[in-house]
Amino acid sequence: RVMLGVWNTLQLTVYSMVLGVVLGVVLAVMRLSPNPVLKSVSWVFLWIFRGTPVYVQLAFWGLIPVIYKNIQLGIPFGPTFFEFSLSDPNYFLLALLGLALNEAAYMAEIIRAGISSVSEGQTEASTALGMSWGLTMRRTVLPQAMRVIIPPTGNELISMLKTTSLVTAVPFSYDLYSIAMREIAAREFAPIPLALVAVTWYLVATSVLMVGQYYLERYYAKGASRKLTTKQLETLAKAQTGGTAQ
Repeated sequence: RVMLGVWNTLQLTVYSMVLGVVLGVVLAVMRLSPNPVLKSVSWVFLWIFRGTPVYVQLAFWGLIPVIYKNIQLGIPFGPTFFEFSLSDPNYFLLALLGLALNEAAYMAEIIRAGISSVSEGQTEASTALGMSWGLTMRRTVLPQAMRVIIPPTGNELISMLKTTSLVTAVPFSYDLYSIAMREIAAREFAPIPLALVAVTWYLVATSVLMVGQYYLERYYAKGASRKLTTKQLETLAKAQTGGTAQ
């Protein structure tokens, strides 16, 4: 049962972050757009989802199936194009949606800050070389922006892992916290041992994520530092002295 909770927690974390990053990119581009409509829509989204507690948002998504049994999209007093029944709701998807939308608001600001940190001269130089906007973003802007984006994104991923313990508000009761503390601990009357079990698994998962974040940061930091390694210094010395330096 605990391993089932660990698996569901990891799924919620990964899926929510992927959706949050994708939607965050869209919102960041909208914030940077000169179009006032796109900029206003993005700002309102960020204002709502950053300004309200995530627990309240999750509870809201959990109440939707209680209030609305069917969702229909169509023309009033006319044909219906889309209909979805909520009589048997999937609380995993509702929890996923709530976490992803909340995370998208924070990722939008992280991505926007990363893109804005790249000097405009880089874009101008790429344009002068004949690069298109897409190629400029992919080859020039984003690789440099990733140095700013990766560290806070890693922190958001670790935070998301722990935030999954709040999905009981949906209510989704098959995550690590719910199974360990609300199901097994309540049945066995052993809250402290089961709390230690849950804490241990959270620590293991966050430790793995921290190691991955370290190597990812080091990868995107290539070329950002002027400090040379010992091997590079030896190669430079040999080149300057004609191969006689050791």
